[in-house]
Amino acid sequence: MKYLLSILSFVLMLSCATSQTASNYSKIEYEAGACFGFCPIYKMTINADQTATFEAKRFNFSKDVQSEENEGTFKGKIDPEKYKELLSMLNSLHPQDLKDYYGNKNISDLPTSYLTLSSEEGTVKKIQDYGKSGTPELIKLYHFFDDLKKSQNWTKIE
Repeated sequence: MKYLLSILSFVLMLSCATSQTASNYSKIEYEAGACFGFCPIYKMTINADQTATFEAKRFNFSKDVQSEENEGTFKGKIDPEKYKELLSMLNSLHPQDLKDYYGNKNISDLPTSYLTLSSEEGTVKKIQDYGKSGTPELIKLYHFFDDLKKSQNWTKIE
């Protein structure tokens, strides 16, 4: 009986740990808006199967050169380790506890970020962050998306 309880406890702990790394997001969307300078402007959509689209509008690969090949719509598949890292960051955010809006509207030249998390249950959490300085965890997430632009393999489709 003692062994049975130990095994059940172990299985229960393992199932809890496994469920934390599994994705309950059907879609993760991040959009970086414009500023009066050289802020990257793009939208990235990542699906639960790790397929992704990256819509590069301006200043994504180089601030000095704007060319047709650096702009447009790209597709790719997010590396499994990067996807795990993304899910871990999202879980540590506790999105349900975040405000819908962050920022200071008295400043007129800051970029805005838009994060939309769609769950498999059908709920949607939208966060708008003018100035990209909502919480330390959000800032870290914004940098993560900026890094994904350069660390993943993207194929231009448009």
